[in-house]
Amino acid sequence: MVVVDNGSTDSTVEVVDEFASAHPDLDLTLIHEPQKGTGAAADTGMRYAIEAGAVRLARTDADCVPEPDWTEQIEAAFDGGLRSIAGQLLPRTDEGLSPARLVLMRIVIEIGSLVAKVRRINRGPQFLGTYVLTPGCNMAITAELYEAAGGFPRTRIQDEHEDRYLHNRVRTLTTDYGLRRSVRVRMSTRRFSAWGIRNTLRWYAEHRFRPETVDIR
Repeated sequence: MVVVDNGSTDSTVEVVDEFASAHPDLDLTLIHEPQKGTGAAADTGMRYAIEAGAVRLARTDADCVPEPDWTEQIEAAFDGGLRSIAGQLLPRTDEGLSPARLVLMRIVIEIGSLVAKVRRINRGPQFLGTYVLTPGCNMAITAELYEAAGGFPRTRIQDEHEDRYLHNRVRTLTTDYGLRRSVRVRMSTRRFSAWGIRNTLRWYAEHRFRPETVDIR
């Protein structure tokens, strides 16, 4: 496990150090990336892992909860021939959303996935296959394909959706990618709660909604 500290000002470093000390059998590495941005932080982590010998890479986010069999299902997808894997997104149920809004959020995720397939930015003769929503909080990729595609762009979250950028680069190289709904991660509902459904969708659609505060806590 690699944790990238992206210039945090909270107790991230202390929490990671304490956890590592309490679990000496876990291969946990803390590295630092001062350049702010989800793309920069993720790229630093991925490339550190590749340099350390990793051939299969998986990524989730700090505010997400992978299912207990997450890595097992990822390995199965790789063994089935995929080189880039998109997982199933589900909303977290512990952040205060009502059951009705949780259902609505799941519907919105599915509709958003379908709409993304036909958006102009995700279509073109350069692509070898159909667009598949590949969220940064639930994806995996082989090391060789990650490097061939150029990796995550070293950008801030408000400048570029680095997961979509990487997936579209992958689509110019291969069709060995796909969605596996058995690879499940529960994502944070904080943006939906803070911004509402409409503005959250606008945020993910080319940042058409740009709030003053991007880092929702």
